[in-house]
Amino acid sequence: MNRLEGRTAIVTGAGRGIGREHARALASEGAAVIVNDLGTEVDGNGTESKLADRVCEEICSSGGNAIPSRHDVSDWHQASQLIDLAISSFGGLDILVNNAGILRDRAFFNMSEDEWDAVITVHLKGHAAPSRHAMAYWRTESKAGRSRLASVIHTTSSSGLCGNFGQVNYGAAKMGIVGLSKVLSIEGIKYGVRSNVISPSARTRMTDQQAGAEILGEPDETGYDPYGAKHIAIVAAWLAEANCPANNQVFHVSGRRISVLEIPRISYEVRSELADWTPEGLSEALIDGLVSPLGAYELILGREF
Repeated sequence: MNRLEGRTAIVTGAGRGIGREHARALASEGAAVIVNDLGTEVDGNGTESKLADRVCEEICSSGGNAIPSRHDVSDWHQASQLIDLAISSFGGLDILVNNAGILRDRAFFNMSEDEWDAVITVHLKGHAAPSRHAMAYWRTESKAGRSRLASVIHTTSSSGLCGNFGQVNYGAAKMGIVGLSKVLSIEGIKYGVRSNVISPSARTRMTDQQAGAEILGEPDETGYDPYGAKHIAIVAAWLAEANCPANNQVFHVSGRRISVLEIPRISYEVRSELADWTPEGLSEALIDGLVSPLGAYELILGREF
C-alpha cells in the first residue's frame, strides 16, 4: 500500500470500466487522482455528468483523495486546462493515464467521414492532447531542477495490433497510440518521463459490443474473473510508480497473464545476395514465413489455433 504516496494522477475516461478501476487502484496506493470523464455513451453521444463525481465519492469514502473533471481531452485547450487542474489542486502532476475512448463500428465500405473522425479524434487526439501539455509541464519542471519521474500510460487494443472486422477507425487510432507512446518514451527520457502502453483484454461496455466478445468467459465458481478490469489496473498502478523501470513497452494484459509485445519485430527475413528480387522469387521465398492476420489475433487473445 501507498506505493504512490505523494504522487498525482490524471485518469481519462475514468467514470466506468477500466478507467474507473485505474482511478481506484491508483488512489488505493496513495495517489491523488483527477477522475476525468464526460459521461458519454459508447458511441460518444450524450452525457451523464455525475459519473466522475460518483467515482470520486467511492475513492474518498475509502480514505483516498480524488476530484472530478469533465474536460474534453480531445480538445487541445481543454486538455491544457485538465493538466492545470492537477497542478493547481494537488501541486503537480506525476501520472497520466490515457484511457478515454468510444466506438463507431462499421465495415469500411459503409463508414462515414463523421464515424472515422469521431473515433480518431477521441482516441488518438484524446491521448495526444493531454500528453502534449503534460510533457510541456514536465520539461519545465526538469529544467528547473524538479524532475517528477513521471509516467504516461496509454491504452491500445488488439484491434489495432492485429485487426478486427468493422473497426478500421478504432484499429487505426489504437495503432497510432503505440507510435505516439514510442516517440514520447524517446523524447521524455531527458526529462525523467516514461511512456508505456497497455493492451487490455477485459469485459467492459465497449468489448460487449465487439466481434469476438464471446471469448471473454464468465467468472469461475470461485468468483475469479479472468477478464475483470481490476487486472488491467494492477499493471497501470505498477507502471505509475516513480521507480518503475519500464519504458517504451507494450503490455497485453489478460487476467493473470501479461505478455510483453515486441513491436515491430522481424519475424522472417530472406535475402538475395546475387540479384534483385523478382515477383516469382518473392512468391517462393516468402510464402512460408507469412502469418495470417487471424492467427495473430487469436494468438494475442490466448486462443488455440
